[in-house]
Amino acid sequence: MTDQSSTTIALAGNPNVGKSTVFNALTHLHQHTGNWTGKTVVCASGIVHWHNREFLLVDLPGTYALQSEHAEEAAAREFLQSGEADCVIIVVDATCLERNLIFALQVLSVTRRAVLCLNLMDEAHKKKIQVDIPCLEDALGIPVVPCTAAKGKGLNCLMETVDRMLSEERLQGKHLPDRQLADANLADFAARAEKIAQKAVSYDPAGQNRDRKIDHILMSRYGGIPVMIALLALVFFITIVGANYPSAWLSKLLYSLADPFSNVLIWLHAPEWLRAMLIDGAWRVTASVVSVMLPPMAIFFPLFTLLEDIGYLPRIAFNLDHIFSKACACGKQALTLCMGFGCNAAGVVGCRIIDSARERMIAILTNAMVPCNGRFPAMISLITLFIVGSTRSNWHTSLLAAICLTAVVALGVLMTLLASWLLSKTILKGLPSAFFLELPPYRRPQIGKIIIRSIRDRTVFVLMRAVCVAAPAGLLIWCMANIATPEGSLLQIVSNQLDPFARWIGLDGIILLAFVLGFPANEIVVPIILMGYLSAGSLVEIHDLFDLSTLLQANGWTTATAICFIIFSLFHWPCSTTCLTIKKETGSWKWTMISILLPTAFGIVLCFLVHLVAVYGFGY
Repeated sequence: MTDQSSTTIALAGNPNVGKSTVFNALTHLHQHTGNWTGKTVVCASGIVHWHNREFLLVDLPGTYALQSEHAEEAAAREFLQSGEADCVIIVVDATCLERNLIFALQVLSVTRRAVLCLNLMDEAHKKKIQVDIPCLEDALGIPVVPCTAAKGKGLNCLMETVDRMLSEERLQGKHLPDRQLADANLADFAARAEKIAQKAVSYDPAGQNRDRKIDHILMSRYGGIPVMIALLALVFFITIVGANYPSAWLSKLLYSLADPFSNVLIWLHAPEWLRAMLIDGAWRVTASVVSVMLPPMAIFFPLFTLLEDIGYLPRIAFNLDHIFSKACACGKQALTLCMGFGCNAAGVVGCRIIDSARERMIAILTNAMVPCNGRFPAMISLITLFIVGSTRSNWHTSLLAAICLTAVVALGVLMTLLASWLLSKTILKGLPSAFFLELPPYRRPQIGKIIIRSIRDRTVFVLMRAVCVAAPAGLLIWCMANIATPEGSLLQIVSNQLDPFARWIGLDGIILLAFVLGFPANEIVVPIILMGYLSAGSLVEIHDLFDLSTLLQANGWTTATAICFIIFSLFHWPCSTTCLTIKKETGSWKWTMISILLPTAFGIVLCFLVHLVAVYGFGY
């Protein structure tokens, strides 16, 4: 909510010019930044403290034009034309000033109370681009401040300039903004921007060739997709190799704490049933979830953020745009799909960057068909045990597991395309819209910020969500496993009821029940399976892959079972967080139910086919 008593500064600019970086640096907040378009789709606000004064800084959505009716453009235009902003900071990229000036000139047609923040000056110097600041100020009629926001350079000067302008306005009296935007011609703005850039910008053509050479490899017709798949496999390989030993160490540590905690409860004379619920139920399930999830997340998220930071994710969207257009979907769906690798709920929110309401709905309904981070650890373990066929961790088994996991992800993408095509031909009919994508320049990654941001914004967020779900889920599972009836425990009764159907799709009742009880979070599915198989009323420690393999095989698991589990893990209902996010984004329980039924139907059909092949083709 805007504080009307404070001085309001609007932050405007094209996507991918460092607007969110400027916002974070000035407000000391942590709005997520990324080197690809469409990151900011709603207005964020924060307080800037400057010389014992407070300014309300409003970060408007990144836009290319103010005339468009797209949600981002409309939000920015309405705020600027409302006159609520006392000053506008127009952030532009010094490496592509001419294109950015088109938008800057549109803003200046709305209000003259503006300062131009010439950001990414360090990148401009690397590319041998020189900007004549006085010439640019004369042409625009507003102050121009060179900055490198990522390093904090120039921001003090920027705030001094804004403060000085506002002080002069207060002395002269505040004027209403000029509202001539509706009569403006975009071609006129482009022609003016070109003339200004010709006068104010000079560059060495040799400095512009680096990005083109890299794109010639990463975005070529024949090499783009293979390179993309190879990079994905490399990320998985590093994640698998790096997570093995920390996961085992963390599991041993957390399980070892069960006895001291239990002794404390005994010392407090807690009832045995309460001790068992808290230790054998809540603690052991939580310990299992944390030890399995934390190491892969701590490796995967920084690697994924690294690809985002250097500017590779938009190249993925470019490479996949032709394929998505064949499915009558939008190429930007590839970006939301990538976000889903971390968390499907985040991927659903990211669908706001898609302009077409129809294509945005397709992306929302299919986002859960790519595996989130909560599903990766179980997939990695089962691929290693039953497909690679090894209980030992070494580089070549990890490499094979990474290749297989990449194939699983590719299957998810393929089914996403199929589901998108089916939706576009049935309940969401229509043609794909035009797709405009700005390819940001490649930038040197900020390793420190990548690690901090990925751990703080992603790893900790997902882990805390899992822990908050795992503890109560552990209590529920313990109760179901320990409440006895003449027919057995509640866990056994329910799993026996589900068993006939589960067998038809290559699973068993315990596995299917684990998926049902794992609705709050995918991370707890495997712990539920282990507790169900052990029938001990509590989760015991699985020291390594050999113990896990022995337990699963003793309960009838085969390679076919593992494949069906992986497929159903890939294609089943989204977790509760994602479902609630879908409801919020679509405003409809109908679409939320479709998002649940669609991947589940794919999973049931595919598992049934695999089961038929296993039984009649291989005799499992």
